[in-house]
Amino acid sequence: MILSSVHLNSMSDDLEKGLRKAAIKGARKHLFVCIGPDCCKTRDGEALWDYIKQRVKETEVKVMRTKAACFRICTGGPWLVVYPDGIWYGRVTPKRFERILQDHIISGVPIQEWVVMRNNLPDGTRTGLGEGTPSAPSYS
Repeated sequence: MILSSVHLNSMSDDLEKGLRKAAIKGARKHLFVCIGPDCCKTRDGEALWDYIKQRVKETEVKVMRTKAACFRICTGGPWLVVYPDGIWYGRVTPKRFERILQDHIISGVPIQEWVVMRNNLPDGTRTGLGEGTPSAPSYS
């Protein structure tokens, strides 16, 4: 359901604060982060999440961010998915995220050698290496 300004006017203060905190209005991208525990060590996933939160605030980039405990991949994490682009990155570290932030999120150029899968949800197009096969990224 899309909320109109009429709906927003009738919302509770807590809900309005929550929507502002989630940075939904004006967001250009949505970052989904799998923080483990099966694809990576939970401490590594949490460290990445903390770094993402810090850098998003510092750069004031217009993104929403959501963390999850499991994307059901269970290997090669922590994972980061950037929507609406549908770009999936595996083995994301704070150092890797910094490059993803600068090149992909801010400048609009995905890091091709790190892209594991593309899944553009709006039209259902999925590309990879061959017919819907995930690409094999370089983790160097």
